[in-house]
Amino acid sequence: MRRALTTGEVAKYCGVHFRTVIRWVERGYIKAYKLPGRGDHRILVEDFIEFLKSNDMPVPEAFQSNRRRVLVVEDDPVTASIIEKLLKNSGFATAIASDGFLAGAMLGVFTPAVMTLDLSMPGLNGLDVLQHIKKESTLSRLKVLVVTAATDDDEIQKALDAGANDVISKPFDHKLLVEKVKQLVELPTDR
Repeated sequence: MRRALTTGEVAKYCGVHFRTVIRWVERGYIKAYKLPGRGDHRILVEDFIEFLKSNDMPVPEAFQSNRRRVLVVEDDPVTASIIEKLLKNSGFATAIASDGFLAGAMLGVFTPAVMTLDLSMPGLNGLDVLQHIKKESTLSRLKVLVVTAATDDDEIQKALDAGANDVISKPFDHKLLVEKVKQLVELPTDR
């Protein structure tokens, strides 16, 4: 079923009075339909988003897909900044968690589609984070790209066994990192 919004809901998202939204509808700026009987307007979510984009207005976070969100979990600030910049330049929204504990806290708030994960971090390490993800059914759609300096094949295999979708080694090729994230975004959602 397609979701529709009232003129009052659209007004709240846009920060205007609901009568302004009614005028937008009456003037044809935004597509809407009338309910039989009362004549109240309803605006389909996709029409609302199209209206926002065509008028260079920000799309509220509630309507943004998480497919373009990446949580960067990296304790080295320089590496985290490089990964963030590469992903932002490729159209991804990013957030950085400097340790495993913060990553766990941010997963529920930021709701990323992909996480880049360093294995060697103080406190909760990357394997601990992968175990947490595996336990949480709400995180079953999350894709994980391990970005590690580890050269031990056993440790890399442990990460893959724990649920990582892919691994790249540090120092990493910038284009390869972006390509891997893009590939993970396109993967089917069931693990």
